[in-house]
Amino acid sequence: MDDDNLYINGVNGVTGEYLVPPLGYSQAAAIVKGEPLDPLLIEYLDKITEVFERPDLGFPLGVDPSDVNQAGWAVVFHVDEDEAVQKALEPLVEHRRQQIGDESKIKVLKYRTGESRAKWLARYGTSAGTVDPTKVPYYLLFVGNPTLIPFSFIHLVDVEYAVGCLHFDTVLDYARYVASLIEYETGQSVPNSREAVFFAPRHSFDKATQLSADFLVNPLTDGVLPGQTGVAERWHFQTRKIWGEDATKGALIETLTPDSSKKPPAFLFTASHGMAFPNGDPDQIQKQGALLCQDWPGIGSIDKKHYFSAEDIPASSRVHGMITFHFACYGAGTPSNDRFFHKPGESPPSIAPYPFIAALPKALLTHPQGGALACIGHVERAWGCSFKIRKVGPQILPFENAIGRILLGEPIGHAMKDFNERYASLSATLSSKLEEIGFGEEISDEDLAADWIERNDAEGYIIIGDPAVRLRINSLE
Repeated sequence: MDDDNLYINGVNGVTGEYLVPPLGYSQAAAIVKGEPLDPLLIEYLDKITEVFERPDLGFPLGVDPSDVNQAGWAVVFHVDEDEAVQKALEPLVEHRRQQIGDESKIKVLKYRTGESRAKWLARYGTSAGTVDPTKVPYYLLFVGNPTLIPFSFIHLVDVEYAVGCLHFDTVLDYARYVASLIEYETGQSVPNSREAVFFAPRHSFDKATQLSADFLVNPLTDGVLPGQTGVAERWHFQTRKIWGEDATKGALIETLTPDSSKKPPAFLFTASHGMAFPNGDPDQIQKQGALLCQDWPGIGSIDKKHYFSAEDIPASSRVHGMITFHFACYGAGTPSNDRFFHKPGESPPSIAPYPFIAALPKALLTHPQGGALACIGHVERAWGCSFKIRKVGPQILPFENAIGRILLGEPIGHAMKDFNERYASLSATLSSKLEEIGFGEEISDEDLAADWIERNDAEGYIIIGDPAVRLRINSLE
């Protein structure tokens, strides 16, 4: 598997070709060297990296960030958000109010167009490096269209807060998600089994799925070291691996639609290519981020029967109470402009008519029979080589820790903290190396490319759903 190419997940839904051809290290390094340095962003990330090294993580003494009751919860709307949408979220606000019991730690906050992270925090009386739950609670649910609350803003807030986002097409969908979440959290029993499923196609002609199957899913399910158990077994969950030739579209549908004698899993992890469509293509909004399965016959060939999209979720599926994690390009959403591949001094090319959340997680969260609790995925591309840099073994600790925390019953927003810390740390490291290059220091193309890829991958993860949701592990059987 060690070669001189870098692999980016993603397949063109029209041509069946790679969305981005494999890159050489020198090509990637040339892109990195052309990145503009934002001094304010670098200063912020340096500061947050220092905060992550403190035992209090910027919280008041005695506040446990994994406890929503202590860390607080808020919903954030754009100031122009439809009143009907805000009303649809009121039952969830009241549910969290009753759960937490401290009015000072429950907020309904507003975002104004064009606000920076710093200005938004300052308007509520706080700043970077200080998480005061009585001003801006730790758990933040951003609600509304990403054309109004940009992904870039959410990513930066997510560095030090536990963030989730929601945008549905109708008020009914918001109400349906809220009702499903509350039903799960207050019901006498849960609909899931104590099982974690890992789904990983592996194509003989495709290095990207070989990387994700061999160096991500295999160590997650079987352990990184000889004799070690997989992450789910370590935390007392049954593991089911659907891998390689078995990872068909039919197998994924069956996982979500088990027969009546079985309960569906509480957790689903998938690693595959995500589908991508040209800007303005009629299928882009509904199928971008769909999961390419083992059914794909080869590069240059593509059909909807090869991938799993929102429209493929059966009406009889049983996804209520499930948390899903999708390693796939655009698995959570798509920005309007390319974040990474553009020439220095030129405007980033447009890749979508407007930013949007992927249809698949939206459909999972609003299923008529009860929706999933949350879906984790990528905004923008997923980097198949982010967890296996050349001549190095699997580097999957953030995945292990996130999944482990989810299976331990921690709130999903806090469970993802390692990715946020990794993004801040790698961004600071990368900016330092670029400054050294500017002063004449020599940095290898491989080192630059590796840091750039890992940073890009860590930045892109986002939670679709309430970041305070958690598995009711004591009720799972």
